[in-house]
Amino acid sequence: MPTAARRALAVALSLLLAACGTGPGTRAESLERALYDYSGALRWSQFEGAYGMIDPAVREARPLSDFEFERLKQVQVTRYEVVASAALPDGGVAREVEIALINRHTQAERVVRVRETWRYDEAAQRWWQTEGLPNFAQDR
Repeated sequence: MPTAARRALAVALSLLLAACGTGPGTRAESLERALYDYSGALRWSQFEGAYGMIDPAVREARPLSDFEFERLKQVQVTRYEVVASAALPDGGVAREVEIALINRHTQAERVVRVRETWRYDEAAQRWWQTEGLPNFAQDR
Protein backbone atom coordinates (compact mmCIF):
# COMPACT_ATOMS: atom_id res chain seq x y z
CA MET A 1 0.00 0.00 0.00
CA PRO A 2 1.48 3.41 -0.95
CA THR A 3 2.60 5.69 1.88
CA ALA A 4 0.02 8.38 1.06
CA ALA A 5 -2.77 5.82 1.20
CA ARG A 6 -1.51 4.52 4.56
CA ARG A 7 -1.40 8.06 5.94
CA ALA A 8 -4.93 8.74 4.70
CA LEU A 9 -6.15 5.48 6.25
CA ALA A 10 -4.48 6.31 9.57
CA VAL A 11 -6.05 9.79 9.61
CA ALA A 12 -9.46 8.34 8.74
CA LEU A 13 -9.21 5.75 11.52
CA SER A 14 -8.09 8.39 14.01
CA LEU A 15 -11.04 10.60 13.11
CA LEU A 16 -13.40 7.66 13.34
CA LEU A 17 -12.12 6.72 16.78
CA ALA A 18 -12.38 10.30 17.98
CA ALA A 19 -15.94 10.55 16.68
CA CYS A 20 -16.92 7.32 18.43
CA GLY A 21 -15.47 8.45 21.73
CA THR A 22 -13.38 5.33 22.08
CA GLY A 23 -9.99 6.96 22.43
CA PRO A 24 -7.62 6.44 25.34
CA GLY A 25 -9.04 7.23 28.75
CA THR A 26 -12.70 7.05 27.75
CA ARG A 27 -15.42 5.23 29.64
CA ALA A 28 -15.74 2.74 26.77
CA GLU A 29 -12.05 1.89 26.94
CA SER A 30 -12.25 1.60 30.71
CA LEU A 31 -15.17 -0.82 30.35
CA GLU A 32 -13.33 -2.88 27.77
CA ARG A 33 -10.32 -3.15 30.08
CA ALA A 34 -12.47 -4.07 33.11
CA LEU A 35 -14.31 -6.79 31.17
CA TYR A 36 -11.02 -8.15 29.84
CA ASP A 37 -9.42 -8.21 33.30
CA TYR A 38 -12.45 -9.78 34.98
CA SER A 39 -12.93 -12.46 32.34
CA GLY A 40 -9.21 -13.22 32.44
CA ALA A 41 -9.24 -13.55 36.22
CA LEU A 42 -12.15 -15.99 36.03
CA ARG A 43 -10.72 -17.86 33.06
CA TRP A 44 -7.50 -18.49 34.96
CA SER A 45 -9.39 -19.30 38.19
CA GLN A 46 -7.94 -16.25 39.96
CA PHE A 47 -11.07 -15.71 42.03
CA GLU A 48 -9.52 -13.33 44.55
CA GLY A 49 -8.52 -11.00 41.71
CA ALA A 50 -12.02 -11.20 40.23
CA TYR A 51 -13.50 -10.54 43.68
CA GLY A 52 -11.57 -7.26 43.80
CA MET A 53 -13.59 -6.11 40.78
CA ILE A 54 -16.92 -6.70 42.52
CA ASP A 55 -18.77 -3.55 43.60
CA PRO A 56 -17.65 -2.68 47.18
CA ALA A 57 -21.30 -2.36 48.25
CA VAL A 58 -21.94 -5.92 47.05
CA ARG A 59 -18.82 -7.21 48.80
CA GLU A 60 -19.96 -5.55 52.02
CA ALA A 61 -23.53 -6.88 51.74
CA ARG A 62 -22.48 -10.42 50.72
CA PRO A 63 -18.87 -11.00 51.78
CA LEU A 64 -17.21 -14.27 50.84
CA SER A 65 -15.89 -16.26 53.76
CA ASP A 66 -12.54 -18.03 53.86
CA PHE A 67 -14.48 -21.29 53.49
CA GLU A 68 -16.09 -20.05 50.27
CA PHE A 69 -12.71 -19.03 48.86
CA GLU A 70 -11.36 -22.49 49.75
CA ARG A 71 -14.27 -24.11 47.87
CA LEU A 72 -13.42 -22.03 44.81
CA LYS A 73 -9.99 -23.66 44.79
CA GLN A 74 -11.77 -26.90 43.81
CA VAL A 75 -12.89 -25.32 40.54
CA GLN A 76 -10.88 -25.06 37.34
CA VAL A 77 -12.53 -22.84 34.73
CA THR A 78 -12.04 -24.22 31.22
CA ARG A 79 -14.15 -21.81 29.19
CA TYR A 80 -15.59 -18.33 29.66
CA GLU A 81 -17.81 -17.25 26.80
CA VAL A 82 -19.97 -14.16 26.48
CA VAL A 83 -23.32 -15.25 25.04
CA ALA A 84 -25.10 -11.87 24.99
CA SER A 85 -24.38 -8.29 25.94
CA ALA A 86 -26.60 -5.21 26.20
CA ALA A 87 -26.40 -1.60 27.31
CA LEU A 88 -28.70 -0.77 30.23
CA PRO A 89 -30.84 2.38 30.48
CA ASP A 90 -28.81 3.61 33.47
CA GLY A 91 -25.58 3.50 31.45
CA GLY A 92 -24.46 0.14 32.78
CA VAL A 93 -23.88 -3.05 30.86
CA ALA A 94 -25.43 -6.51 31.24
CA ARG A 95 -23.84 -9.71 29.94
CA GLU A 96 -24.91 -13.34 29.86
CA VAL A 97 -21.90 -15.62 30.19
CA GLU A 98 -21.40 -19.37 29.99
CA ILE A 99 -18.62 -20.72 32.14
CA ALA A 100 -17.43 -24.30 31.74
CA LEU A 101 -15.66 -25.69 34.78
CA ILE A 102 -14.16 -28.86 36.13
CA ASN A 103 -14.27 -29.96 39.75
CA ARG A 104 -10.61 -30.72 40.51
CA HIS A 105 -11.54 -33.58 42.87
CA THR A 106 -14.16 -35.41 40.82
CA GLN A 107 -13.02 -34.30 37.34
CA ALA A 108 -16.71 -33.73 36.56
CA GLU A 109 -17.27 -30.98 34.00
CA ARG A 110 -20.33 -28.78 33.74
CA VAL A 111 -21.46 -25.46 32.34
CA VAL A 112 -22.93 -22.64 34.39
CA ARG A 113 -24.74 -19.68 32.86
CA VAL A 114 -24.43 -16.42 34.81
CA ARG A 115 -25.49 -12.82 34.45
CA GLU A 116 -23.03 -10.00 34.96
CA THR A 117 -24.05 -6.39 35.36
CA TRP A 118 -21.54 -3.59 35.34
CA ARG A 119 -21.90 -0.02 36.58
CA TYR A 120 -19.60 2.94 36.19
CA ASP A 121 -18.47 4.69 39.38
CA GLU A 122 -17.87 8.36 38.55
CA ALA A 123 -15.99 9.04 41.81
CA ALA A 124 -13.59 6.12 41.37
CA GLN A 125 -13.62 6.43 37.56
CA ARG A 126 -13.89 2.68 37.14
CA TRP A 127 -16.38 -0.08 36.41
CA TRP A 128 -17.69 -2.48 39.05
CA GLN A 129 -19.39 -5.83 38.53
CA THR A 130 -22.57 -5.78 40.64
CA GLU A 131 -23.75 -9.42 40.72
CA GLY A 132 -20.93 -10.91 42.76
CA LEU A 133 -18.80 -13.90 41.81
CA PRO A 134 -20.58 -16.69 39.93
CA ASN A 135 -22.29 -19.30 42.06
CA PHE A 136 -20.63 -22.48 40.86
CA ALA A 137 -22.63 -24.54 43.33
CA GLN A 138 -25.93 -23.68 41.64
CA ASP A 139 -28.12 -26.41 40.24
CA ARG A 140 -27.49 -27.50 36.69
